[in-house]
This record gives sequence, structure tokens and C-alpha cells, in this order.
Amino acid sequence: MGSNLSIFKIGVGPSSSHTVGPMLASNLFCQKIENKKDEIVRVLIELYGSLSLTGKGHLSDLACIIGLNGLRARDLTPKIKDDAIDLALKQNKINLGGFKLIDFIYDRDVVFHNDFLPLHENGMKLSVFNDKQELIDTQVYYSIGGGFVATEEELKNPSTDAKTEKLDLDFSSAKELLALCEKYNKNIAEISMDFEKQFHTEQYIRDYCLEIWQVMQESYTNGSHPTTDILPGPLKLKRRALELKKSFEKRSDFLSLLDSISLYAIAIAEENAAGGKVVTAPTNGACAIVPTVLLYMRDQMGSSFNDNVVVDFLLTAMAIGSLYKKNASISGAEAGCQAEVGSASSMAAGAAALVMGGNALQVCCAAEIAMEHHLGLTCDPVHGLVQIPCIERNAFGALKAISAARMAMNRESIPSVDLDQVIETMYQTGKDMNLKYKETALGGLAEVLKRKCS
Repeated sequence: MGSNLSIFKIGVGPSSSHTVGPMLASNLFCQKIENKKDEIVRVLIELYGSLSLTGKGHLSDLACIIGLNGLRARDLTPKIKDDAIDLALKQNKINLGGFKLIDFIYDRDVVFHNDFLPLHENGMKLSVFNDKQELIDTQVYYSIGGGFVATEEELKNPSTDAKTEKLDLDFSSAKELLALCEKYNKNIAEISMDFEKQFHTEQYIRDYCLEIWQVMQESYTNGSHPTTDILPGPLKLKRRALELKKSFEKRSDFLSLLDSISLYAIAIAEENAAGGKVVTAPTNGACAIVPTVLLYMRDQMGSSFNDNVVVDFLLTAMAIGSLYKKNASISGAEAGCQAEVGSASSMAAGAAALVMGGNALQVCCAAEIAMEHHLGLTCDPVHGLVQIPCIERNAFGALKAISAARMAMNRESIPSVDLDQVIETMYQTGKDMNLKYKETALGGLAEVLKRKCS
């Protein structure tokens, strides 16, 4: 098991599992085939399961095209992205891996399958052929949530991971995390820092966290100053952040605090829905919750808010997020929206409690409360777009996180349910959930509003 820093990664919207993951898989495939480039004349993209059923709404096909051009999510600009898409769709070419220009015909070389691959709900297969249409190489990838990908072989044989060496300091549960805090008389942010220092220098960790914070702020700025009023896709959904910002600036009343929190979340979530640059935290579908709560803490703390607060907040959030990734899921296709918005709200709640001065038990209690009240939340995006109900869910997830942190700080009794138990319950609930409510757009709101979208 490696570093937890990648719980937060810089990516592009609208979806970590459906956009960032396929783009990364395509990058990895380009590396795999580079030494065979002289033979290659064609590449085939095959999408399965949720990647197929909601792939066009999530831009999974375009993400693969961009990734097969050798472009990484963190380096994208609107122009670079548009140029790669135009090359494929208008000029019928892909600059494969950045090392060879080959023909590409979308209707032939992108296939949406209705069935699922066996190991995860988000499956895809990439293949390359020579001029005789003979298969040169192929690889099955699974986008397992949060922009993380695994090959078929890695999922079948997880013990083959080269990073399974025993660490001097490690934790795989909240119980183990609390034990480390007690043993070393440190808070969760300090234990998280010590854990990360087994992989990186302290300066690298701090710089990474502060870069993540910078992109979070940029996402809000861009989302609250959009260049277009309408989000992409057949819903033609009007962006609301700008009008909310104008309304918020004109008045001040006892509900203004709630409006400011909603403004942060909606602006960032809309920026994600528009395909802009955001931080996967821990997913794109829930990308606005952690930054919204951190922006709220900045507003409330005033001059006492500084880089140390940011680093401690993010280190705490990533430690909690790692527990969901290790023991449950952060994929809406695997466990519903509870795995995305619920996990993000839990991470933000625990981090907020720490910044408020909470001890390790209070941090875990805050994280537990936030997830407890997201249990059973379905993932039913209308038309497969990260818009309805995803954007507003980010606002409610942030509000729940703040409330959960306050509840945890104010309680004196020992909680009846602990964080490990609620993580286990979330995962089991996700496994029991009907497939049509897990990012397939086959049920729930997606089915009710299907006529409007068509």
C-alpha cells in the first residue's frame, strides 16, 4: 500500500471514474505499446458496464481519445483538449501516445457494450492492430473510483503489487489510526504526515497539499465567473453560481452563511460539470465538498487561517479517505453516491473537527456522523451527466460535513457506532443496492427525467 496523497489529485471534469480514470488508462496503454509503435495502424476503444451506459454523458469516449494522444489530465488546457478532440473527430486522426499519427474513425474505433466485465462495474479494453488487422496488443483496465485504475491482472492478483512491503507506521482502519494517535500522543494530521514521510519528504508533502489547495481555490474562482451560462449536454442546464454570487453580495441576513457554503459548492461542482480543472476529492462527482468546507474554515478563522491549517486539514481528510478506499469503495458505479458524496462529506467532517481543535476520537466521530446520514444514497445521474442531482448534492454534503463536525465537538457520550462500522455498512449497502441505482442512469431520477433529456 502506497502513499495516500493521491486521494487528492488534479484532474478534469466531469467524472473521476468515467473521465480521469479512462484518460489515465489510455496514458498507461500508450506506455505499454510504445516499443511496438512501428507496427500499429489502428487503436480500438471498448467501453463496458457503467463506462458504456453513462459514458457519453461523462465524456468517457473523449477522455480515452485525449489520453491516447498521450495527454495527462493535470496538463490539459481547454485549447489542448479541444485540439485533440478536433484531430480525432474532424480530421480522423490520433497522435497515438504523442509518438505516431494514425487513422481514427470514431464510429468504428469506439464501441459501447451493454454488458459488464466481471471484476468491476467500470470496465474498458484497449487494443491495437497492424495493417493486416492482426491484434498486436490489448489490455483490460478497470476504473475503480477516484481516478484510480487497475489492470485485469492487478485486480485478480492484488498481492502482486510491488508496494506491499511492511511499513514502520501503517493503518488500515480507524481503530488502528486511533491506536497510533494514542501510542505517539499525536493527532490524526500528525500521524498522517508521519505515514506520508515514509514515501516523500515533508517539504514535498506540504507543497503537494498547498498545490491542491491552490487548484481548489481556482476551481471556485472559475466556477463563479463562468464564460458560458449553460452547462454542456442535452439538459441545457443553466449555471447558477454566478447568479447566486450576485444575490449573495447584494444582501446579508441570518441565512447568508448557508448561502455562502452553497455558493462555494455549486460553483466548484458546476466547473466540474463543465469539464474544467478540479481536484478529485476523492472523486470528481463529489469534488466540491472538501474544498467548500476548507473555504468555510478560511472564512470563519480569519487571521488564524494559514498554510499549516490547510496542510493539517488535507492530511486528515486523506487519512479518512484512505479508509474508504481500502475497506469499501469511492466509486458510485460500485456502491452508489454514498461512496462519493458520502465519503467526501465524511472526510471533510473529520478534517473540520481537527481544525476546530477536536481530538482523534472526535475527528473519527465527525467522519462517522457524516457518512451515517448518507447511507443508501443512490447514484442516478440524469442522462449520465454529473449535473442533476450531483451539483446540489455537493452543497448538501458540505453542509452535512460542517454539522457533523459541530455535533462531534459538542458531544460528551461515546458514540454507539464507530467509523469502521459505518464504512463496512456503507460498502455492504452498496453491494446490496440495485444495479440501476449505481451510475447506470437506468433508474431513479435518471429514469423519471428521461423524456426531458431526449
